[in-house]
Amino acid sequence: MIACVGLLAGALVAVASSTAQAAPTRYEAESSPAVCSGSVDTNWTGYSGSGFCNGTNSTSGYLQFTVNAAAAGTATVGVRFANGTTTARPANLLVNGSAFQSPSFEGTGAWSTWVTKTFSVPVTAGGNTIRLNPTTSGGLPNVDYLDVEVGGGDPQPQPPGGLVGWAAQAGGTTGGAGGSTVTVSTFADFRTQAQSAGAKTILVNGMLSGTGTVEISADKTIRGVGSSSGISGTTLNIEDMSPANVIIQNLNIRGKVGGDAIAIESATHVWIDHNTMSSTIEDNPDYYDGMLDITHAADYITVSWNVIRNHWKTSLVGHSDGNGGEDRGHLRVTYHHNWFDRTFERSPRVRFGETVHVFNNYYTNVNNNADSYAIASLMDAGLLVEGNVFENVQQACWSASGYADSDPGRLVARDNSLTNSGPCEVNGTVAALPYSYTAENVGTVKASVTAGSGAGKL
Repeated sequence: MIACVGLLAGALVAVASSTAQAAPTRYEAESSPAVCSGSVDTNWTGYSGSGFCNGTNSTSGYLQFTVNAAAAGTATVGVRFANGTTTARPANLLVNGSAFQSPSFEGTGAWSTWVTKTFSVPVTAGGNTIRLNPTTSGGLPNVDYLDVEVGGGDPQPQPPGGLVGWAAQAGGTTGGAGGSTVTVSTFADFRTQAQSAGAKTILVNGMLSGTGTVEISADKTIRGVGSSSGISGTTLNIEDMSPANVIIQNLNIRGKVGGDAIAIESATHVWIDHNTMSSTIEDNPDYYDGMLDITHAADYITVSWNVIRNHWKTSLVGHSDGNGGEDRGHLRVTYHHNWFDRTFERSPRVRFGETVHVFNNYYTNVNNNADSYAIASLMDAGLLVEGNVFENVQQACWSASGYADSDPGRLVARDNSLTNSGPCEVNGTVAALPYSYTAENVGTVKASVTAGSGAGKL
């Protein structure tokens, strides 16, 4: 799992949609020019080469590789490791002395069970150092080798991991960076840790089920362990904090009967990333409420690389036609590289917010009935909708016509792809975005999103 907090927007590049330029080169951890701060051991089976690096169990227990690249570009890096403990071992990943990611090496079940975690990093022509610095006294996991595959010189846009969009603005969103890391395996423990004060990274181990509402406090990263951990039966509530500085990542999240799964209200700086959110399609659209609702002037939010499926009222931005006095000038949200499948409305539905940026998302099977739609801009909201793929969508976008009892909004659409789908209605102009980004070519969006979105894809 990659925390990827405090990164420069766009510093990384996409793995899912890039095409390899050469076969991977393997760098064994026990062989020069690799430098292992601890010992080279052979006491656990399953390793490659002549051993593995057992780093010193302290924050000084680093491991460094020197790798070669024929030209500047992007390297896909695979770290093969084993962690026989039940406690994740977080680290900083540095390339040529600069920190790019903050991976957490979860428990693998046994010291002889090896798994590979993949990252994407920029490299320069010639020699490059790739270094893992542990951030806790437990040190690094045992590391077997590094596989490096160097691609071309032109990076693909918007990585599965880098923070892009509104949540990176006005001071950014770093979650629990700099605080302690705890692992929770019961719902009661999760609630206690999520509601505690101070910066903290909370690793959710297993599928935890509870009731009521969990009031997430400021400066938290909540991240699932592996691909099958998550939260169900409760509302994750982020409310009345500026900044909230909350990251929710790599979780399986189930819709809450009669309520929202994630509610962001009167809060700023939130990043919802690489989660799989799902419900069941019931005859009553109100059986569940929202999956991810953003209301009461919430601001500086990015929703990226999530899978959201089988839900009616998906993501409401601005809860009421009568709340313009509070909401205008706020509700700035970026949605990118999400897969909306059988989400029959509100993906998103926006009132007042400007500019809400919806780019490089994949919409499928939004066609339950004649009222199904993907995106709606209402009550003078301003939306930029670009580079999205719509397949089997009843109506891609509403704007000039309004929707239900809500007045029209403004919407600019460009470079979208519609197959067996109703139009993306446009209306007026919208304010320019203050941040830099590169929209992926719409022809590669489907492949990128299906390969890289959801829990377990970090």
